[in-house]
Order: sequence, then C-alpha cells, then structure tokens
Amino acid sequence: MQNYNNTSADNNKEILLKVSNLQVDFKTEDGIFTAVKNLNFELYRGEILGIVGESGSGKSVSSMAIMGILSKMASLPKGSINYYPTEDKNIELSSISESEYQNIRGKDISMIFQEPMTSLNPVYKCGDQVVEAIILHQKISKKEAKIKAIELFNDVELPRPEKIYNSYPHQISGGQKQRVMIAMAISSKPSLLIADEPTTALDVRVQKRILEILKNLQKKYNMSVIFITHDLGVIAQIAQRVLVMYRGELIESGNIEQIFNNAKHAYTRGLINCRPKTEIRSKQLPTVNDYLNLNDKEIAIKLEAISQRQRDTEHKKLYASEPILQVNNLSTTFVSERNIFGKVTAVVNAVNNVNIEVYPGETLGLVGESGCGKTTLGRTILQMIPSSNGIVTYKNKNLSELPKNELRNLRKEIQIIFQDPYSSLNPRITIGDAIMEPMKVHNILKNNTERKKRVIELLERVGLTAEQYSRYPHEFSGGQRQRIVIARSLALNPKFIVCDESVSALDVSVQAQVLNLLNELKKEYGLTYIFISHDLSVVKYMSDRILVMRDGKIEEIGEADELYNNPKTNYTKELIEAIPEV
Repeated sequence: MQNYNNTSADNNKEILLKVSNLQVDFKTEDGIFTAVKNLNFELYRGEILGIVGESGSGKSVSSMAIMGILSKMASLPKGSINYYPTEDKNIELSSISESEYQNIRGKDISMIFQEPMTSLNPVYKCGDQVVEAIILHQKISKKEAKIKAIELFNDVELPRPEKIYNSYPHQISGGQKQRVMIAMAISSKPSLLIADEPTTALDVRVQKRILEILKNLQKKYNMSVIFITHDLGVIAQIAQRVLVMYRGELIESGNIEQIFNNAKHAYTRGLINCRPKTEIRSKQLPTVNDYLNLNDKEIAIKLEAISQRQRDTEHKKLYASEPILQVNNLSTTFVSERNIFGKVTAVVNAVNNVNIEVYPGETLGLVGESGCGKTTLGRTILQMIPSSNGIVTYKNKNLSELPKNELRNLRKEIQIIFQDPYSSLNPRITIGDAIMEPMKVHNILKNNTERKKRVIELLERVGLTAEQYSRYPHEFSGGQRQRIVIARSLALNPKFIVCDESVSALDVSVQAQVLNLLNELKKEYGLTYIFISHDLSVVKYMSDRILVMRDGKIEEIGEADELYNNPKTNYTKELIEAIPEV
C-alpha cells in the first residue's frame, strides 16, 4: 500500500477512486481484442459519476475491472486502479490478491447488475439472500440480519417488506427485484456503489422511481456511485459528471451541463440527439453514424420536420378507409391458482373487454407498463393465445372461427417481430436459412434458388449484405439480429405486423436505426403496424394513434400528439412525466 495525497488539484475534492491508464484485453479466436484502452478518470467521495456509451464501448468491462470480476478470457488489467477508503490509505486494487479483494468486494465496493433475475438465486427467498449478504460482511446473528434486511427493504421503498422478504424472485415484479438487488448491494454501507444498467429493462415510471431511490440512498449513506448506461437521458436525471466512452476509449468528460449544452465530440452529440424528441416530429431520426460522418464545419444534422398540416392531411386520408382490423369486447383470462384437486380458484384478466380498430397503413401505438396486458393483447389478436371472449376480425374475417388451413394461409399476411431477436432465431441454422424457412412452409416462389435470391434482396433491404447469408445468429450484434428478424417477417409479403417491444433491448443509437428502417418499410411495402412498447417517447414518434393500457383495460386512446400534449387521465400524465428528456 502507498500513502499519498488523494485530493484533486482541480477542485480540491477528495478522491475515492483513481483509474490510471487502464487497459483490458480479451483473448479471442481472432487474436487479442482490446476492450478498454488507456482509460483515466477520478471519482470523488459522495459523487454520482455517469459512464455512458453503446454496447461494446468498454463501460461495463471497466466496472468489472474495478470489481475484480473480469472473465477468464480477459488478461490481467494493465494500468492501475487506486481505491482510497480513508484520506491516508491507498489500496491499489490492480495488484492485490483475490482473498484481499473478497474483503473489499460487496463490503466497501458493491455492484448492481442490469438483470436482477440472473443475479438473484431463484430457489431462495429474497429476504434470505439479503440476510446472507449481511451476515457475510457484518458477522451478526441471523435475527439481527433479518431486522436489518427489513429496514433495507423500507429504504428501497419495497411495498409490504415482510411479504417481499418471504417471496421468491419469480413472485415479484422486475422493479421489485431490482430494489431487492439494491438493498443487497447497500447492506454493508459501501463507500462505492457501481450500478451497471440497473434501469434499462424497466418501465419509465419504475425507472424514474429507482433513480430517485438511488439518489436518496447516495445522500443517506454518503456513497460514491458509478452509474453506467447507454442512455444519456437517464444520465441527465442522476449524475453530476459524465464520462463518454466509444470503442473502449474515453472520448469526452465533463459535468452534465457541459456535456448536454456544449458536447465537443460528434459521437456524444449523436447520443444526445438520436432519441426521439417529444416536442417535434421529424421524418427521420438522426443516428450516431450521421454525426460521425459530418465534416469538420458541421455540428448538427438538419432534420426535416413533419408539419401539423401534413399530418392532418395524412390522417384524413388514412381514416377515410375501412378498418383492416377490428377487435370487439376482447378478453383473455389466465388461470393463476388451482386447489389441490385441480379446480380453478383464481384467474387473471390479462385483457379485459378491449375494443379497437386499426386502419390500413396506420401505426397504432400500444403503450403501458409491464403486466398491463399489451403483449397479451397483441398475441391474442394474432391468435397465438386463445381469447376467453370477444371477436377479432381481419379483413372482415373472424379469426377465431377460421378453419386451421385458412388461418395458416392468413398468417402470411399477419406477422410479429419479437422483443428478443436472439431467442426467436434458431442458433443452429444460418440466418439465410432462417429467413427462407417460412417461405418454404408457405410455398413462396418456385424453388430454393429463387428463394435464396429473395432472401439476399431482403438482407440488403434491411441493411445487411449477401455475404452474411451463411453466418449464424451469434455472429451478429443485437441491432443486426433485429434486422434479420425484420427481414424474416417480410419474407411472406405481410400486410399487418405486430412489433412487440422490438427496439426496447437496443442501444438508443441502434434503436434509431431500426425505427427509421421500420418507417421506411411501412411506406415501401404498404404495411400496417401495431407498435407495442413501454417507452412513450418511442411510441409517440412511431404512431398515428396511441392506446394506453392499464390492468388489462384501455386507459386512454387518441391521436399521438394530442394524447401527449393533453392527456386525459392521471396515469397517462405520469407516464409522460417519467420520460427521460435530453
């Protein structure tokens, strides 16, 4: 251990963590890949520091290096990571043993991960897992640890802490699971908390509350926080300073005002501007690549806005036609409990008496929080889930009464794009074969030669290449896999597509590219969309009308801009107010 002054000459703040010339390499089949290059930054005591960047930028790898939990494929980090638990004590984390690290990890430096379900043990109750963490670092009795766990559950605003304590992870919501993880992470009052994408998978209202809880806990325990995300809108709500990473390097840093009002790097400006803006409606979203391709004299992308007059004219024409889809009194019920004799004792009304119409060429946005019934509604419309009541009519045909062979033929016209493209692609077959497969099933084109030609056309149309035909899903990024799934959905020449959270798992910059693509394809192929998402800013940008769902029912429906500007219900107002603005 070394002893030297740990204050910053720039602002006389006390440094808690100093990262110097950090480099992290990974061994791959193609050789050495450098994930983090020459990273330098300081974290001050009591500060919330944001680290932002796309997937592959090195932000999460940097945090794992600080925690000492890099995978076996990584080489020993180069450079130094100095941690200052007190003013006169310095621990160089990059040179201590694993046993020394274990005394620090979870106690002095703790971490919250993006997906709480993979961090929580599914076979142990939530309370027992927090108690285990408390006992590990504090050496107190189980009875005392339980009292502390309940106090922590109150700190993170979990409803009915005793009930959550005795619940298994699968029995609570995503937001509640994340709060359990936060309680576990702060159980030993660490001086540094690393939060790695802790709100990415959450609804906007839940996300907003989690951010507020983290800020409150940071003040209460005087922690320093490193908050990692790909979304600058989230960073703006929680951090005091921000580091921007791109391809393993730190390209820009500053306080929040400096970064948002005077970003120097084109990549940073791209990240700020590629999210849909709620106050204007542009024909196309700018992407990070648009900004990276600007010449030295240009600092912004010129966006062509859609005027209210243009939109009114389009809508007048759009809604003059007959609906392509009608949903009347639709309900979908699931069994939630049975007694020991198998008799149903409780049900959940996932969709409750819903009535909607969708017009040819329309994008109907379907928004609501997890569990509101929006995905169930989409899948019931497509006859993937049986309804318990009501009628779905597509082109004047009652889908629930169609013979199987007619419904099978109609599926060529009605397609779905799922949230997770990786799980909807067979990892054992090439992406070319995956796109061709439904064409074979429905006898599209004469032979495989013609089908392959069509597949290549579709790949190129969604921004991929013919050379990628024979590659496998794992060889592509998340955004590329989503393009593959879109190409597959187009293979049958559909007219109606349900997009179920189809961009929610993507970085904001990749999300912009996919949204632009969906809009281009809609015009080119004359498509009609139901666009499902929990992100109201994305839904507003994409939609002609928006339907807000809550507890299986329609909360509100209206023209997208009108609903956003003049919401009729408090619930819709809360969803709008929770949107992270840049």
